[in-house]
Formats: sequence, structure tokens, C-alpha cells
Amino acid sequence: QVQLVESGGGLVQAGGSLRLSCVASGRLFRWYAMGWFRQAPGEEREFVATIAWKDGNTYYADSVLGRFTISRDNAKNTVYLQMSSLKPEDAAVYYCAADLYGKGSQETREYDYWGQGTQVTVSS
Repeated sequence: QVQLVESGGGLVQAGGSLRLSCVASGRLFRWYAMGWFRQAPGEEREFVATIAWKDGNTYYADSVLGRFTISRDNAKNTVYLQMSSLKPEDAAVYYCAADLYGKGSQETREYDYWGQGTQVTVSS
């Protein structure tokens, strides 16, 4: 069982930056691909970014490519999402998720564990 706790959300002006963090419990963190997803009101949960467990390859949604960066610190059991040049359409609840031995999937169904989410609000 893995517990994920996100933090770092908040209110930011358009064009600003935020860094989200997700801390995982347990000693197997390095074996999990970690993903960030987001969900706006009335919308489906959508893929944002992921980082594979073995080779550390990263993948991004087209809508955030070049603006967001995912990274991980296995010693701290933490995955980060650095968000820059934020737009109003980036506003959502952001969730981190863990996929054991994952290669970096964009599909929510591939992920075994989910955090509670952290709210990001972007004012125009």
C-alpha cells in the first residue's frame, strides 16, 4: 500500500509559477512510475506528465509541454511538478499517482495509487 500526499497548490496570477510536490509512503518508491493528472470542474481527469521508474523518461501532455517539468527525488520519496507560464486553463485539482514498474503511461487506469489532490487556481 502506498499513500500519496500532494502539496504546493494555491492561487497564482497568469504567467506565474508553482511547484507541486507529492510525497509517497513506503520503501518502494523508486519502483513506481509517477504521474501528475488534473481535473477541472465538470471535466474528466486528464494526463499532465509522468516519469518512468527505471530510466526516468518523462512524458508530457501537449498542453503543458515546454511549461511544466516533472522530476523525482527517490531519496526523498518525492515527485515534483514545476509549473511555469501558468494559464487560466491550467486551473484544476492536481493529483499525483503511482504505477508499479510503470514505463510512464498517460492512462489513469494504469495507476495503482492516487493522492487526494491539491487545488491550483490561476487568475487572469
